[in-house]
Amino acid sequence: MSNRDSISRVALKKITPDVSASMGSLHAAAVSAAQDAKVEPEILELIRIRASQINGCAFCLDMHTKDARAQGETEQRIYALNAWRETPFFSERERAALALTEAVTLVHDGRVPDAVYAEAASVFDEAQVAALIWAATVINAYNRIAIATRMAPKS
Repeated sequence: MSNRDSISRVALKKITPDVSASMGSLHAAAVSAAQDAKVEPEILELIRIRASQINGCAFCLDMHTKDARAQGETEQRIYALNAWRETPFFSERERAALALTEAVTLVHDGRVPDAVYAEAASVFDEAQVAALIWAATVINAYNRIAIATRMAPKS
């Protein structure tokens, strides 16, 4: 069924403005924690795009690929992100962040493996690992909101 054929969905911001505002505050706090920990903004966008790919969130994919390009991200890396393990395009830090993002996003597949966590902890300090976990958690929540309410990118 396409989005055009879907039934009308609840407008969360209108119906639950306090909860929506709290989600916005959580997002802002996660971004602030990442900035304070000096996590590269490019890594945060890669996290957002990769989680959105896994979750199939068209709205967030559209938004975050545009944001990444505006920050100078290359088309080649965006196109290859779904196959990041098979490309030479990503740094050790980016690979560790992407592996952690995938584990957090797919937590139902076997938790966050110690090896994935150890890899992240070997290239990021504790504050940075915490910021990565929050970034992955927030985008996963936003993906679920956008998917549940059938948010669609604007043409």
